[in-house]
Amino acid sequence: MCYNFPMHIAELISLILLSLLGGMYWGPWLALTRSLKKVSPEFLLQVTHLLSKNMAVVMTPLTPLALASIVPVLVLSYSEHRTTFFLSLIALILFAFTLLVTMLIEVPIVRQIESWSSDKLPVDWEQKRNRWQAFHYLRVVPAIIGLGLMIYGALLT
Repeated sequence: MCYNFPMHIAELISLILLSLLGGMYWGPWLALTRSLKKVSPEFLLQVTHLLSKNMAVVMTPLTPLALASIVPVLVLSYSEHRTTFFLSLIALILFAFTLLVTMLIEVPIVRQIESWSSDKLPVDWEQKRNRWQAFHYLRVVPAIIGLGLMIYGALLT
């Protein structure tokens, strides 16, 4: 059996980073987002402040590193592993989509929520919470699919 050591190392690094990134989407969705409509506004504010503070420190460097980690896989798979190349390219597009959803929709909503106080909630706070929840789902699904494609591509090499 012939091993392509640089390719396997690139895939391993990418899979680890993408798993961590996907976990950053999946964990809050599983633990919190599915129950947001059942919590008090005070709890929502407290959790949003905590999660935002804790996750920003990790997500800020992790997201670009994880996306960039797909590039070596694309370069190394282009000529000899075309299926892996295309699966990785689709994964990159899916994870780039999650980044766009995060930066254009999720983060602005979180910033708004962070500016609220429990005694002075905006009239439409529930709609903003629901919008955040709906768009969070649009991060989880592409991340899971993208990670699955990367894993499948790695199994082919």
